[in-house]
Amino acid sequence: MDEIVEQGFARLKSLVAETKEAQETAAGEIEKENAKLLAMMAHTVGEIVGEIGQEFLLKAKMDTKGELYDQKYYAEKMIILGKSADPVPFRPDNPTKKVDQQFCVLSENGDIMELMFSNDGFIIDTYTSKLTAEDAIHFYGYDIIYMLYSAMRDYALAQEDVLDALNLTLGFIQRKNEE
Repeated sequence: MDEIVEQGFARLKSLVAETKEAQETAAGEIEKENAKLLAMMAHTVGEIVGEIGQEFLLKAKMDTKGELYDQKYYAEKMIILGKSADPVPFRPDNPTKKVDQQFCVLSENGDIMELMFSNDGFIIDTYTSKLTAEDAIHFYGYDIIYMLYSAMRDYALAQEDVLDALNLTLGFIQRKNEE
């Protein structure tokens, strides 16, 4: 009887090792394809940003009471996917302008962009630049994929089985990031 228990335990250990190896292989595949996944999701959600997005401030002046006037807005709507906890110190278009807030946004034409706000006390203005999917994941992490998944789920932009597969994939990514 002890021999059967030992064989069963050995097989169980073997199965655990095989499962870990399969998970590592899957993690590598997901990591290789994460930018492609982000780009596809951004394209899907980009189609409805014109309906669900917001107009963002391009430039405005601020009076002594903190009220904005002479506001100008971007022509296209955007949704926020993520915010940088540690914005870059200065804007790429003008190194004399300090970046106060920095966001990852999705425009209504499906572009993933960086939106930087600068405020010198009198003029608030912004700078946008397109990001590749790889750069967006590198700078903002997987949170932007979660935001796109939420939009796809909330606005029924994919079939239920696609959403279920995305949910499983994102759950796996989250577990790997917590390790």
